Amino acid sequence: MRESVSGDPELRFTLLGPVRAWRGEDSLATGSPYQRALLAALLLREGRTASTAELIDSLWGTEPPASALPGVRTYASRLRKVLGPGVVVSRSGGYAISALPEHAVDLWTAQSLAEEAERARAAGELGRARDVLGRALALWDGEPLAGVPGPYAQAQRIRLEEWRLQLLESRLDMDLDQGRHAEAVAELTALTAAHPLRERLRELLMLALYRSGRQAEALAVYADTRRLLAEELGVDPRPGLSDLQQRILQADPSLARPSAPVAGAAVVPVVPYQLPATVPDFTGRADVVRGLRDLIASGEDEAVAVSALAGIGGVGKTTLAVHVAHQTSRAFPDGQLWVDLQGTGSHPAEPAPVLGSFLRALGTPEPAVPDSAEERAALYRSLLRGRRVLVVLDNAKDAAQVRPLLPGTPGSAALVTSRVRMVDLAGARLVDLDVMSPEEALALFTRIVGRERVAAEREAAMEVVAACGHLPLAIRIAASRLAARRTWTVSVLAAKLADERRRLDELQAGDLAVKATFELGYGQLEPAQARAFRLLGLADGPDISLAAAAAVLDLPAANAEDLLESLVDASLLESAAPGRYHFQNLLRLYARACAERDEPPGEREAALGRLLDFYLATATRAYAIERPEDRLVDHLETAGHPGLSFADPPAARDWLYAEAGPLLSVVRQTARSPLLRRAVDTLWAALDLSEGSLAQPYEEAALALCDAARAAGDRRAEARALVTAAHAHVISGRFEAADEAAARAVELSADTDPLTTAWACDRRGVVAHYRGRLADGERHLARAADGFRACGDRPGEAAALSGLSRLRVADGRPEEAVRLARQGVEMYDAMGHALRGANARYALALALAASGEPDAALRLLGEALEVFRGSRQLFWQSMTHYRMAEIQLAQGAPAAAAASAEAALVPLAEVGGDVRRADALTLLGRALDRLGQSGRATSCWREALALYEKLGADEARDLRDLLHEGAASALAS
Repeated sequence: MRESVSGDPELRFTLLGPVRAWRGEDSLATGSPYQRALLAALLLREGRTASTAELIDSLWGTEPPASALPGVRTYASRLRKVLGPGVVVSRSGGYAISALPEHAVDLWTAQSLAEEAERARAAGELGRARDVLGRALALWDGEPLAGVPGPYAQAQRIRLEEWRLQLLESRLDMDLDQGRHAEAVAELTALTAAHPLRERLRELLMLALYRSGRQAEALAVYADTRRLLAEELGVDPRPGLSDLQQRILQADPSLARPSAPVAGAAVVPVVPYQLPATVPDFTGRADVVRGLRDLIASGEDEAVAVSALAGIGGVGKTTLAVHVAHQTSRAFPDGQLWVDLQGTGSHPAEPAPVLGSFLRALGTPEPAVPDSAEERAALYRSLLRGRRVLVVLDNAKDAAQVRPLLPGTPGSAALVTSRVRMVDLAGARLVDLDVMSPEEALALFTRIVGRERVAAEREAAMEVVAACGHLPLAIRIAASRLAARRTWTVSVLAAKLADERRRLDELQAGDLAVKATFELGYGQLEPAQARAFRLLGLADGPDISLAAAAAVLDLPAANAEDLLESLVDASLLESAAPGRYHFQNLLRLYARACAERDEPPGEREAALGRLLDFYLATATRAYAIERPEDRLVDHLETAGHPGLSFADPPAARDWLYAEAGPLLSVVRQTARSPLLRRAVDTLWAALDLSEGSLAQPYEEAALALCDAARAAGDRRAEARALVTAAHAHVISGRFEAADEAAARAVELSADTDPLTTAWACDRRGVVAHYRGRLADGERHLARAADGFRACGDRPGEAAALSGLSRLRVADGRPEEAVRLARQGVEMYDAMGHALRGANARYALALALAASGEPDAALRLLGEALEVFRGSRQLFWQSMTHYRMAEIQLAQGAPAAAAASAEAALVPLAEVGGDVRRADALTLLGRALDRLGQSGRATSCWREALALYEKLGADEARDLRDLLHEGAASALAS
């Protein structure tokens, strides 16, 4: 048992690497290898006394030299002098370490941390357990007891390495429990290569692959393991591994256990209260309300309580869900989340942005919100673990839209409303909501209209609710109209509804019914409120920020906020987060109809123009702060709005990605209008969106602008739109389309818009390089460099030089490639270009690798990767990992190459296109094949071949040959 008596607090020792000692920051001389062996033997006993005989046996084994005993005494004496009094003490004919606190030895600290992690895991605190275990593993600094002689040290080295692997397996097991399967695959691939016979690692790799949607590879791992164990040990895999294989073959649902990653940035717990106000006149539904309330607020710990309300439009699903949510809010002290999933509209909400909104509402800082929907869902479930939160998912399209938004652990609950019955939503209680009973319908009508008026004309009131079909929305429309017109009697309304030919006109069920309801609220607005309501309805997009709304209204932000909040109070606008507002889809249509009816065409166009100008000006500022000295900003259309300013590039990136949906929507909306040129330039300024998770909507917007410009006969707008389309096509791997767009852009802009020509030539050069047309690429990039130089655009010139460098690599001229790439790096560094500088370092790394300097290339790629991560450039993150894998494989490091190729594959699921995913799978297969994992390698190659064949790519032929060679090799063995 180690002692905890007080001693010199500055004395520290390491055993999980070379045996070393420090006093404060000063390294102490620990002497000869055998003197270090004695120190290690004493420290490993953690304060227990070791006899001289034990120490001699530890250092020399069964055949010690004659000088062993005096040697031990000499080493102990020297250690006393180095370490100071009271540390190495004599006891009962032996020696012991004394007077050291627990944190003085890295091994002791690691043991304490491992115990703490185990306690946290037992308590269900997986996130903390993983972090603590990571701190323990970080204490290893290479081989334990490195360079220490003797049989005792050798035995302890084996023990400590085995313990480290056990800790790693435990941490990886928690990674999988928390949804980190995609990133765990890369680490497990490397570990199984280093420890091929360790079956637990193979089991974890199979599970990680399966949860990543790679069932074939998971099964191939089992086949590789079975073959290896048979060849090396003559045994079969242990039962646990075989059982996992069978469960994968059977698609066992328990294998897809939902999990949640630990966020990289600190999350400050926040209690969100996002529920809309409940209606004060809620009526009826007593049995349904009681059943829902009992289910979701019962405190049931066995599963997440999920209720799905289904019924026709207007039956009152949302009203009921909000009412129940407020009634049960005390059962959910950690907050309530709410979202309209817009399931009945033409553009239902995607899970990813909804999850992003939820994460921010729960306290996740914007930079810590992951890019992919899967990672967001995992983090969301992690944040809800151990909390009681009610999630209301309104107006859902289908179960697939809902599943990523459900809590993953008991304690929380979800209420879902939809027009479809979600029979495929596992574990949900399905509630079919019918129209009201006659008594409930009359009660609702009475509460809205007033007792006196209904009591005076009860028969007429019964006729009204019957004519409404007892449908709550229709009743509310009719009753609200009556309540707003004090001169009407109930009989007047009944007479209007009695005419079946006009009843739909009076009630206007569905969309039209909602329009009539909105008309009542709209008619009560003050002129300034009504104008704000109308103009805000003009803008497409999922929501609108306060700053953008202020631009639409041409008002200072404070004044605009007062108007928007008054519309929220009137239930004509909603605000689910501070500073962001949105209409229900049909409410927006109504507001737009009001604008078309009440606003002159010039004012409608001016309002959209102000919104577009806001995005153009702000996107231009975001572009400029990321790219000093880039001349594009001088050539864009002049915006009539100052836009927002940013303190630094991260703030600009946060704005760009937060506003991506509304920005792309307004760009598409204004394409076929006099605002076309400003729309095109706004999209160009937002170019960074094309290289992240929004690559596809960006590409779609670019194509819409191309069509609009062509239809308008605007050559300048068409050329610029074609440049954005060409860039997006390159990112998505559609190279021929990219070349066609860029070639047309050159044709349109050559005599009038030189910077556009330079950009288009640069894109043509990149495409030519990808397609192996090196001479064409050389010509296009040289023209691009001249064009950028003539425009004074040094960043563009540097980009062209970097592109030329890559061509030189492909052409077998690495020395020239290095020279050109260094020029690009130097130019970017001189201008303070972090992001574009990372692109230049990427090019220089490829040149250095071709010149026989792989270590320097990997260092540069690592530097570039950090920048790409910080800038959310998923495409370039993937390409950097891919290039690292190529170099590592060429260096004879297949395990590292496999890990890098795995990391490249994760972003390629969202951006980069099928051809690049096929390339990465092919490279991963080569690395796995080198590692002896031929089954998994074949699985990767088959998936890659399917992609190549779909694309009609030449690489398919080479890959077929590779697969045939692999099959022949397997038969021969």
